[in-house]
Amino acid sequence: MPHPAPEPQVVDGGSASKPQRIIKLGKTTDDSDKKSTNRRVKDIELCVPIVYGTIAFYLGRKASESQSHKWTVYVRGATNEDLGAVIKHVVFQLHPSFNNPTRVVESPPFELSECGWGEFEIGISLFFHSDVCDKKLDLVHFLKLYPEDESGPQSTKKPVVMESYNEIVFPEPSECFFARVQNHPAVHVPRLPAGFSLPAPVENMNDKGRGDTKDHPLNQWFMNFSEADELLKLASARQQVRIAQLRFVFAINLVKPLWSVPVQAHIVKLRRELSVIDGMPQPLKPAASYECI
Repeated sequence: MPHPAPEPQVVDGGSASKPQRIIKLGKTTDDSDKKSTNRRVKDIELCVPIVYGTIAFYLGRKASESQSHKWTVYVRGATNEDLGAVIKHVVFQLHPSFNNPTRVVESPPFELSECGWGEFEIGISLFFHSDVCDKKLDLVHFLKLYPEDESGPQSTKKPVVMESYNEIVFPEPSECFFARVQNHPAVHVPRLPAGFSLPAPVENMNDKGRGDTKDHPLNQWFMNFSEADELLKLASARQQVRIAQLRFVFAINLVKPLWSVPVQAHIVKLRRELSVIDGMPQPLKPAASYECI
């Protein structure tokens, strides 16, 4: 299998993320026969934070030439909540060398595990319930098996983790969808205008079968996408850039070229880190969008 170059946000052990993307899905088609049962909630947007990624374990002594790693690809709620109230099923498109490379997962948790030796891109298609959106959402994720530092021996205890954070936004959701998820922990529901009323919340379709990942065996390796943590990182990075800039100016004024060179490199590094952190989760402030029309 091919080994394409990995994306720069990949880390060993699970500690970094891709910059946030806001994925805005257009409302479903309102055919005349659906209008009475699929009325829209105007001027309202529902936000569903999701994480999709892979966790790969080296098999050590059990490894063979064709099966060196066991890995799991998944789509989960950003806080490990059940996504079954929004997502109907997920299709994972594996490398053609796998038997039955198109895998359909009909219920949460939306994941599958395999063994192999090669790194490749996995296609992930999210299909939503009929009252949510009639368009699928296609994502692409890079399966990473090997740590960034390949000079030392691979660990059988510490996996290689790669995760991406997205926020799926549903503008003008149907009343049925809104009523079903207005108290659901996986969905961010805005404050309703004064005097606005909705039908009574309906029974969660997944109450009978728990689909969250809070007690998942791999939960200890899942990354934390806490907004508070990211704000602290952002403030720290800004402070470091400011200090580095002051040191650079001071070095120039004192005419110390040998010191200014590493300081310039330090500034470049910090600015790069700051640009990554600036793209971290900040709900409902679009960095990029995907319109489903």
